[in-house]
Formats: sequence, structure tokens, C-alpha cells
Amino acid sequence: MPVTANHHLELAERLVDFGRKNGADQVEVTIGENTEFSVDVREGQIEKLLEADTCGLSIKVIVDQRTATASSSDLSQQTLHTLMQNTIKQATYAHQDTFAGLPDDHGETDSAEDLKIYDPQIPEMETRAKIALAKEAEKIALSDKRVTKSHGSGVTTIHGATTLVNSKGFSGSYKRTLIASGVYLQAGSGDHLFDEGWSDSTGTLADLWKPEQIAEKAVHRVTRLIGATKIKSQNVPVVFEPRMTAGLLGFLLSCVSGGNIYMKNSFLSDHLGKKIAGSNVTVVDNGRIPGAPGTRPFDREGVSTRETVIIDHGELKNYLMDTYSARKLGSRSTGNASGANNLYLQAGNTDPENVIKSVKNGLLLTGTIGFGMVPSTGDISRGAFGIWIENGELAFPVAEITISGNLGHMLRNVEIIGNDLTFRRSITGPTIKISEITVGGK
Repeated sequence: MPVTANHHLELAERLVDFGRKNGADQVEVTIGENTEFSVDVREGQIEKLLEADTCGLSIKVIVDQRTATASSSDLSQQTLHTLMQNTIKQATYAHQDTFAGLPDDHGETDSAEDLKIYDPQIPEMETRAKIALAKEAEKIALSDKRVTKSHGSGVTTIHGATTLVNSKGFSGSYKRTLIASGVYLQAGSGDHLFDEGWSDSTGTLADLWKPEQIAEKAVHRVTRLIGATKIKSQNVPVVFEPRMTAGLLGFLLSCVSGGNIYMKNSFLSDHLGKKIAGSNVTVVDNGRIPGAPGTRPFDREGVSTRETVIIDHGELKNYLMDTYSARKLGSRSTGNASGANNLYLQAGNTDPENVIKSVKNGLLLTGTIGFGMVPSTGDISRGAFGIWIENGELAFPVAEITISGNLGHMLRNVEIIGNDLTFRRSITGPTIKISEITVGGK
């Protein structure tokens, strides 16, 4: 790191004080620094190698309920003082908004050490070791003769620090690390080529999947699609793999975000306290799970992260809000100014294999293509592919199909929830079975 976290805290605190003395009613200063490394390998050769240090500062000032923002990568005193003065001047021309302002209550934040989001082994890792990881995963994957092509294998590491200070008395910083590794492949022949792969990411080096694990998973995902065919259109039970469940939760996130709620751009507006899902459905956002990918002590406004139950046994309990949306809705921030922290569907008790065995005739959904999700209505229509299920067994791969339905209907018809919840991504969930979805084919 080019400078210490203490140095950034002192710099931010001085700049906040300068802004207040120069006419700002409220001031917020954020400093972020990152060191990122990435390597892409294709057929054993390095295609791209990048290592970059970045550092930037952003400010928000509020003058008479008028807000202006600015940013700079030059952290010299003269530049920052000029930037602050100009931003204060710009704020006087902005639209007055009675809901504007910094948080009044930041809550109690956990220490970054307790949250286990920084691993010193990652910044100390040698470049040759990262390149070797990428090459090894691809080499193992290509040793399977069913794989016809590599789209590349890569490793990325990031280590950095975030510092935030505001004129409401908040001052804090934390460091975090990330390492990710993945390989993407092609299988099939002629006009029936299929692209799939697998990647893993974690905040600690010891938890990263080994190259052979990543390669094996990637090969399995791409080769199981060989020979995929269309099916006739029908309404059937659909089993969502964990990644597909996460995609569904990502759509739910947009439907419960405070911005979409106060703008009436969600079908769940005015639904607090109402039953919107089956009684077996509980969805939570928790920014304090030690070591999880979305864990952080505080959000980008300095509000402490927390556990927020969004859906409790089918009942909509909370929206996810920053300070502004909370004020518009007459509530308080949930510590989600940075978006979802660790958003997940609570696991059930059923093994994934038994979820599949419960289906007489239906689809194991393994991937989707394109867009087609509308928060204002909850409607979903997307291209898809997967494995057809007959009599509880995986029968044959299917492709060039669509799935369509409504998120509200799907949430109410979650029939079985698997026990395979893991926290490898910030939005995650277990295998689930939805009793009926329209699958479009030929």
C-alpha cells in the first residue's frame, strides 16, 4: 500500500474540517485504495497480465439541503482544498431536497479483525504462484478430451482499504482482500457448441478451491450440455441450482431496494407486513457474517452493517435502504447504501439429490441467458438451458428454451429448499424446487 490507513484518516478528517469552515453544513469524505492483479491464460500462454495501484478520494457536501459531489485521484492539499471550495459553490446551485443529508445515526460497527475480511497472505502472494494457478486449472480441464476449446483461465487478487469520515462524527476505515480463480470452456461440435465454466472467489487464500477442483467443476458443467435438445412448451416443476437461486434473489433485491420502493417501481411497494412467499421462505441480508464475501463493518455512508430479515417465513418484513430512501419512506437506513451485503435464502433440510428425486417430469435449471426481468411487475422471461428430469433422474440436456413466470408466483410456490447453502458470493442460496414454471420450447 502506498500510504497507511492512519494517514488517510488524518487527511479525511482535515478535509472535512476544511469543508465545514468554508461554508458546508455537512461534509463526507471517502478514500479508497486498491492494488489489483489479474492474469488471463489461454492454451498455456499468458494473454493479459495487469497489476495496478489505484487511489481516489470522493467528497459529498450539503449546503442548505442542496447536495454536490466530486472526486479526485490527486490527494495534494492544494488540489483537495480547491476541489472542496468548488464543490461547496456547486451545491448552492443544486435543487433543494428536504430528504438530503448524512446519516443521523451510524450504529455500532464491528472491527474488521473480528469480521475476518483481510488475509495478509494474499498481498504477499508471488506473481509466479498466481500464474501457475491459472495455468494449472486450464491444463487439467483441457486434458479431458470432451473439451474442445478453452476460453481462458484467470486469477485475480485485490487488496485494499476504505476510509470514511464525515461531519456527523463518524470516522472509520477497514482493509479487505479477495482472490478469484476460474476457467471457461467449450464443448460440443458443429452448430451445437456450448460454453460453460466455473470460478471461485474468497477473501482468504486457504479457502480458495484448488485448480483441480475448479477444473473438474468446469468440465462437468460444460460436458453435461453435449447433445442438448429442445423440448415442447409445458408447465413443469423447475429445480434451481444454487447459482440460479442466487439469480432469483438478485432480482428480488431490485424489488426490495429502497429506491425502487419509493419511486413505486416495484411490485412489492406497499407490501410490508404482507405474505408474499411460502411459509418456508426466509430471506436475510447480513453484513456481519465473518469471512463472507459481502461482509463489511459499515456501508458507503458509514452506517454499520447488520442483519436484516427481508422475508420472514413468507412475510415481507423489511426493505433494504440507504439513508435517503429511508427518509423518503419514513424509516431508517438498514446499512445497505453499498447495495446487498450477504443476501441469502435460508437453507432447508433436503439434500440436493433428493430435491431432484422429487420431480417426476421437469427441469434442472443450470443457466440463463439475456435479460427480461421487470421489477415493477415481477415478471420474468429469460433464455435458459439445463438438464431434463424424468422419474427423479437426470435424463438429458436441454437448450434453446425459455423460462417465464412471475417472481411473486415463484416465491409462493417454493416447494422444497435444499441444505447446500454456501457463502462464496455476496448473493447466494441453496438448491430450490418451484412447483410450476412455464418452460417454452418448440
